Amino acid sequence: MFSPSGGPPPTLPPGARFRAERFFGAAAMAALVAITLANVLTRYFTDISLAFTEEVSVFLLVFLTFVGAAKAFLDGNQIAMEFFIARMGWPWKRRFLLFALAMSALMIALVGWFGTRMAWDDYEMEVTSPGLGWPQWIYTTWMPLLCLPVIARIAQGFVHVWRKRAAE
Repeated sequence: MFSPSGGPPPTLPPGARFRAERFFGAAAMAALVAITLANVLTRYFTDISLAFTEEVSVFLLVFLTFVGAAKAFLDGNQIAMEFFIARMGWPWKRRFLLFALAMSALMIALVGWFGTRMAWDDYEMEVTSPGLGWPQWIYTTWMPLLCLPVIARIAQGFVHVWRKRAAE
């Protein structure tokens, strides 16, 4: 009934797992490692820091966080108060899981809303990034966009828990 890690049930059966989160997470991690390695090697051999790579690294870490959150909700590995929920009967477990998923969706929606406002402000005020001098909205636009797959995975989890019966 619950995932092997002890959290709420996964949103999809094991055979139907999508691999998009794994692919994008691995790509972001590989790019992050390559950028950091290039910065370390350049600093070691030339005593020159590639400081501009820091803003790309920060963007990749934010990207990786949202991709990881979507994957966690897909697999049922999000943060949960399993100690209390495991001691309840299925009707109460179901209620608390649905409430937790709804509150998670609300929180991510708020992050998306305020991220949209922040990106719009960056665009309107023509804010530039400190390292590369690029428009800041290039980085901040991704936050509300990355909220969408997280909300989609939460919605899948909500539908899965809503349809699940105690006997399963």
